[in-house]
Amino acid sequence: MRFITEELVKDTITKRNEDSYKGTYGKVLVIGGDADMGGAAILTASAAVYSGAGLVTVATHKTNHAALHSRLPEAMAIDSADVEKVTEQVKKMDVIAIGPGLGLSEEAFILLTAVFSTVTEQQQTIIDGSAISLMAEYDLPYPKTQAVYTPHLGEWEKLSGLAVSQQEPNANTKIQQKIGGTIVLKSNRTEVYVEDAVWKNIVGNPAMATGGMGDTLAGMIAGFTVQFKDQEKAVLSAVFLHSKIGDELAAKQYVVLPTQIIEQIPSTMKEYSLS
Repeated sequence: MRFITEELVKDTITKRNEDSYKGTYGKVLVIGGDADMGGAAILTASAAVYSGAGLVTVATHKTNHAALHSRLPEAMAIDSADVEKVTEQVKKMDVIAIGPGLGLSEEAFILLTAVFSTVTEQQQTIIDGSAISLMAEYDLPYPKTQAVYTPHLGEWEKLSGLAVSQQEPNANTKIQQKIGGTIVLKSNRTEVYVEDAVWKNIVGNPAMATGGMGDTLAGMIAGFTVQFKDQEKAVLSAVFLHSKIGDELAAKQYVVLPTQIIEQIPSTMKEYSLS
């Protein structure tokens, strides 16, 4: 077991080049948010934008478009019901984050399978929330992509077959080796499983136990992986800073909201880039 430290984060978040532009920092597509859970996709997209992704597009239910444009005018929107248009967008992206608020409907399943058949081994795909549940329910094959799975303990039970009481590092590692990719197993002390190591997050607090935290983390992972070359360090740094910001807010607050964490991402990244 290794521990994610501030030194790792300092090595990851670098100063931006003077001659860079939005294309330098990559394209992210967030896919999620059905008619009832649009906020999840908005949180993910917001975290990706505030983490520094160059261009962010959101494929979400059309009833969410007005709220998205109002809350996050930096993001573009397409209708998630238009599967052909979504898959065309997938082909243009560097990173895809699918699952936040996607739901478990037949339409969500069709969209997920279309995306999984479109993504490539050169792309990074963050698989979160409903996408994990759908994979487990329908026993879908693992997509051929650079995958980052972000389950909480219940979703990991569905995907891995391990009861929560059985989810210890050796057992989790065996499943990770079967699945491939990176597993970000969310808990009060999140663990990250990669090909040759297990990393443990050393920050975080119970004030962060509120809806939308996982959606925010997925967006941060998307924003970090799209712009920093070392993908493993990018994931680990996103996990650490998500909780680190939460700790700083919790020093003065009983409850920490995901939107508050998102607002603090740019200034916190700036501090680490100057360290």
